[in-house]
Amino acid sequence: MSEQKDVLRGLTLKVYKFVLRSDRPVGIREVQRALNLSSPTLALYHISKLEEAGLIKKEANGYVADRVILENLFRFRRILIPRNFFYVIFLVTSLIILAVFLRPPVITREYVFSLAVISIATAASVYETIKVFSQEVS
Repeated sequence: MSEQKDVLRGLTLKVYKFVLRSDRPVGIREVQRALNLSSPTLALYHISKLEEAGLIKKEANGYVADRVILENLFRFRRILIPRNFFYVIFLVTSLIILAVFLRPPVITREYVFSLAVISIATAASVYETIKVFSQEVS
């Protein structure tokens, strides 16, 4: 596992993400064009590193991702989604339910406190999700 993470740096990481996002096998020239690499040999070099690490495998029509190893993301079809995104959905839904459906006739300190806590948790989760997404996906 450590060897796989050591390989995922710089341009090799970009190649891995490209192959991971693709819903079909990709060829060396396709990787070269998509990532604006200087030559097919450079694309082949990075693909070979990924193949040796066991992260991608060769099929008849090209290369496909064999494993998803990005810790904070999971793959849904072609989309990489941060794991924190589900916390954001849960907290936003909780905040809406609390503010709209569970609002008491007279606003109490407890109600304001619960709104504040859920709002802060939501903001923190949104921040973490955006941070993970911008680091891992770009």
